[in-house]
Amino acid sequence: MAEAADFQGMSPSPARRWMRRTGALLAGAPLLTGLLQLPAATPSHAAERDSLKAASGSGAVAVAVDSLTPTVPADGDTLTVSGTVTNEGKQAVTDAQVDLRLGSPVNTRSAIDTVAGRTGYQEGLDGAPVGGKYVEEFSKLTPGVSQHFSISVPVDKLDLGADGVYEFAVSLSGETAAQPWNQVLGIQRTFLPWQPDAADTQTRTTVLWPLMSTSHMTAQTGSDESQTPVFRDDDLAKEISPGGRLQQLVSLGKELDVTWVIDPDLLASVDAMTESYRVQGEGDTTRPGTYRTVATRWLAELQDAVQDKEVVALPFADPDLASLAHNGTNVTGSLNHLKEATDVAADTVDSILHVQPSTDFAWPVNGAVDPSIVKVATSAGADKVIARSDSLVETRGLTYTPSAARPIGGGTTAVVADARMSTAFQGNLTKASSSTLAVQRFLALSLALNLQTDKQRSIVVAPQRMPTTSQARAMAEAVTALQGGTWTQSQDLTAAATAKPDSGATTQVPAASKYPSSLRKQQLPRSAFEQVATTQDKLDKFKVILTNKSRVVTPFGRAMNREMSTSWRGRSAEAADYRNGIEAYVDSLAGQVTLIEKSETKLSGRSATIPVTVQNNLVQGVDHLVLRLTSQSPRRLEIDDDSFSEQSVAVSGGHSQTVKFPTSAQANGQARVVAQLFTEDGQPYGAPVTFDVKVTEFTATVMLVIGGGFLLLVLAGFRMYTQRKRAAARAAEEDGAQETSETDGAPENQEGPEDRLSPEELRKEESDTGTRADAPEQPSDPAPDTAAESVDPSGTGERVDR
Repeated sequence: MAEAADFQGMSPSPARRWMRRTGALLAGAPLLTGLLQLPAATPSHAAERDSLKAASGSGAVAVAVDSLTPTVPADGDTLTVSGTVTNEGKQAVTDAQVDLRLGSPVNTRSAIDTVAGRTGYQEGLDGAPVGGKYVEEFSKLTPGVSQHFSISVPVDKLDLGADGVYEFAVSLSGETAAQPWNQVLGIQRTFLPWQPDAADTQTRTTVLWPLMSTSHMTAQTGSDESQTPVFRDDDLAKEISPGGRLQQLVSLGKELDVTWVIDPDLLASVDAMTESYRVQGEGDTTRPGTYRTVATRWLAELQDAVQDKEVVALPFADPDLASLAHNGTNVTGSLNHLKEATDVAADTVDSILHVQPSTDFAWPVNGAVDPSIVKVATSAGADKVIARSDSLVETRGLTYTPSAARPIGGGTTAVVADARMSTAFQGNLTKASSSTLAVQRFLALSLALNLQTDKQRSIVVAPQRMPTTSQARAMAEAVTALQGGTWTQSQDLTAAATAKPDSGATTQVPAASKYPSSLRKQQLPRSAFEQVATTQDKLDKFKVILTNKSRVVTPFGRAMNREMSTSWRGRSAEAADYRNGIEAYVDSLAGQVTLIEKSETKLSGRSATIPVTVQNNLVQGVDHLVLRLTSQSPRRLEIDDDSFSEQSVAVSGGHSQTVKFPTSAQANGQARVVAQLFTEDGQPYGAPVTFDVKVTEFTATVMLVIGGGFLLLVLAGFRMYTQRKRAAARAAEEDGAQETSETDGAPENQEGPEDRLSPEELRKEESDTGTRADAPEQPSDPAPDTAAESVDPSGTGERVDR
C-alpha cells in the first residue's frame, strides 16, 4: 500500500507512518532472505516466464465489468462486482478463474490517466488477487462464448488503508492446449474510491446539466390567426417521448442538485408542439403533428424539475460563438443576430418554465477560447465565459487544480471547467461495462482532486452539450454517487463564478493559433454568415410593405438565429439545406406581391389611360408601396405630361388593385413602357413588367376635314327637309281650291281677276321656291310623308293628328 503522504496535502500521524514502515520491513525480510538463497534462473525457467508474459498480454479473454456496487464503498459494505468473460481466442480455456485484484493507491490524477490507458496484464502493477472464496471458477470457456460472473466481497476483506483512489481490477486466468499452465488471459481495470469518513475540506462542485437539441422549426407558419408553426421533421417528438434522450435528461436531472443549462429554442419548439403544429412532407406538402400530449407532459415534468434550481439560459438557438468570432464578425449584421438571440432568451424561458434564468454566461464549444471568442461572447451582454482547463491551461506551476473562476480582464470572468471530469462521459456508453468504467473513473478523478490540498476550491463540470441517453444515465449515476459521497458539496454555477479566485491560477487567454484544429474544421464558414445577411436584407425589403410585420419578422428572426446554431457542427450539408430553405421561403413570400403581366396595348386618340394591376396573394394587406409607370419613348408617349408617373398602392390580403395612369400621344408608332413597384424609400420591389403601347393618333388636319364634312351633311339634310315641307303645303292648297269650285258650280280651275298673278309676281315666286309652279314632278322628288289634314269631324275612337 502506498503511504498516505503520497497524496499532496495529507499529513498522517508520525506514529501511524512508523507502524506502516515497520510492518513493511518485517514483511519484506523473509522475501529478501529467500531471494538471496535462490540459484540463478535456468534458461528453461526464463523461457517459461517469457511465455507467461506473452500469453498475459495477448488478451485472449475479454473481461467486462458491468456493475460495481456500491460505487463508493464505506465501512461495513459488501462490494459486488459482476460482468462477463468471453473467450475470444481459438482454443478452449480450462481451469478458468475470475479474480478480484486490489492495486496500490493512485496518488495523482495523471496516474489515473496512466492506469486507464494500460492494456494487457502487467505483473507487479495490477495488484494481487483477493483470493480465498472471493473467486468464480469455470471448468471450460468455449471460444466465442460469454460467461457471466458475480463476486461479492466484504469491504473489510479488501484491507483498504488510507483514504484515496485504489486501482481495482478483474482478471481471468486459465490454461489452453497450446500453453498448458496457469496464466492471466484477460484483465479489466477500474478504480475504487475510498473515503469512508467525511473529508475535513470538501470540494464545492458544480455540475452543468445541459438541455438542448438540434434545430427543428422552420420560418414557415400557417395563414391562420394563430400562425400554426411548421417543423422540418418529427425528430424532436422522439426525443421528448418516454425513453427518449430529452425525456431521460429531465427525468434523471430532477433528482440531482445541478445547474440546468437550457437552449430557449428547445423550449419554444416544444411549447409550439403543445398546440396545433404541422410537419413538412414531400415537396411543398405538410401534415398535422400528432405529439401534442407528449409535448405537454414533457414541459410539465421539466417545469417541476427546475423549481428551486438554478437555470442558465444560453442565447436563443445556442449560436456558435467560435464560428461567429472566426468567420462572421466581418459580415454585416452577424453580431446583431447574437444580440437578438440573447435579448429573447430570458423572456422565452420565463414565459414557459416560470423561472427567472441567468443570462450572464456564454459557453463556447468544448470551452475552447481565444481573445476573439471572448470578445464575441461578451458583446451581447454576458460577462462570464465557460471555458475548460484544456484550453485555459495552467502555466504557473500550481501543484493542485485551482478554483474555476479566473478574472481575464475587461470585467470578464472565465469559469474554467475541469477537463478530465467534463470529458469522462464521452464516447459510446451503451454497454454496461463502458458506463461502469466511466462512472468509476469520474469518481476517482473527483476524489483525487479533493486530496490534492487542504484548500477548499470551487470546481465546475461541463459535459458535452447533447449527451446520449446512455451517457446521461452514466452521468446521473456518477453525480448521484458524488453528491452522496463524503468529499464534495454541491454548488450552483453563479456561486462558482463569484468565488474567490486562486492568485496563482493562470488568467492568460490562449492565442487564436492555439484553437484546436479539430474544432476549427467543424465551424460554420463565412459563406454561411453571408447567406444569413442576404436573407436578412431580403426580409428588410419585404417587411416594410406589410401592415402586420410581426407575423413575418418574429418567425424569420428566430429562424436566422437557428441558422447560426452550434448544433450544425459536423452537419454542414444539413446546415446548408436549412439556410437555403429559409432564403427560398422569404423569396416566395415576397413574390406573392407582384405586378400582373400585360400584353401589347393599343392607344387610339390623343389621350387615354393605361391600367396596371397589383396582385397581393398574402393573407395580410400591404401598403407603403409606390407604382411607377415609365415611358421609354416620351417623345411619342407621355405619361401624365412627363416621362413617368407614380401612384401609391395599398392592397388588402388576397386581393388586387388596378391603378390607372393618364397618357397623351405625341406621334404615331410603338412605345416601350415599364411598370415597377418601389418601396416608399425608393427601393425597387419585385420584378418590373415591360410592355409595348401602339399609338394610332388622329392629327388636327384630319379632325378639321372630318368636322367640315359632317357640317355639309347636316346642311344638305336641312335643305331637303325644307323643300319637302313647301311642296306638301302647295299640294294641300291646290286640293282645297278644286274642292271649293266643284261645290259652287264654277268651272274647274277658274280664276278671278283678283286671284290671277302678274308675270312679275309669278317670276318672283318661282325664284323664292326654286322651281316653277307648273314644273313637272321629278322622279327623285319624295312624296309627302304626311297626309293632308281632313276638315271633317272625327269619328268615334279615331286618332286625331295635330
